[in-house]
Amino acid sequence: MELTRKTESLLRSLRTRHGRRKSGCCLCEGVRATGELFLRRPELVRFTVATERGAAAMGNIPGELCIVTEEKFAEFSATVNSQGVLAVASVPPEPGCDQPPQDPFLLALDRLGDPGNFGTICRTLRSTGLTELWYTRGSVDPYGDKAVRSALGAQFALSLRSFENLEALREQAARFGYPTVYLTDPHTGEDCFRCSGLFDRSVVVIGAEADGVSALDGAARVTIPMPGNYESLNAAQAATVFLFEYVRRITAPAPGGILS
Repeated sequence: MELTRKTESLLRSLRTRHGRRKSGCCLCEGVRATGELFLRRPELVRFTVATERGAAAMGNIPGELCIVTEEKFAEFSATVNSQGVLAVASVPPEPGCDQPPQDPFLLALDRLGDPGNFGTICRTLRSTGLTELWYTRGSVDPYGDKAVRSALGAQFALSLRSFENLEALREQAARFGYPTVYLTDPHTGEDCFRCSGLFDRSVVVIGAEADGVSALDGAARVTIPMPGNYESLNAAQAATVFLFEYVRRITAPAPGGILS
């Protein structure tokens, strides 16, 4: 495959949210991120652009491949020290209302605007074996180049669902059989390490970096105890605490038993 003027224009446009929406595509750059894409969703790959160095690092590359010089690759790369490989992929379609989640609880992000935090949460969620990530309008584009690089392509292994607001998210969750919503709060609420129903067919919501989670009538509040009386944790740090509290509970030995 050879780069054309049209192809180069597409590559540049995918750096913007408008360009991604218009084309239905996104960029996935780097050896680990593209490797995750190739492994989990090879059918989404439109084509790959790589240097000789990048192609050698990847090995098997699905679909069409365009080999370019290091200088030409630098025109499309968003990183200072690139690994010489990027793929153009179709943005995965969201699961339909007839596809219920299979996770024991749902993690949701409310207006989370930092792509680094979003990507880190995707990676952490993936590491726990969970598959669903829900988010509200005002959150970062999950398929923006920064979010994909931060997640190392983990979003391609997850089911992402977007909602207008928390109320719409709660309504859909309830229809799927997740009736309880827990809003994370840095200052008030039930201790997350003692809340018995926290992961029982529930939704745990992580709020925006600056403003926290939106108000939602009837929702429970849950907090991470901080003996140091600090103001708050980074959103990705908070999500990690909740996700691995879930892991701790499912891997902890039963009373009197031994964890194998």
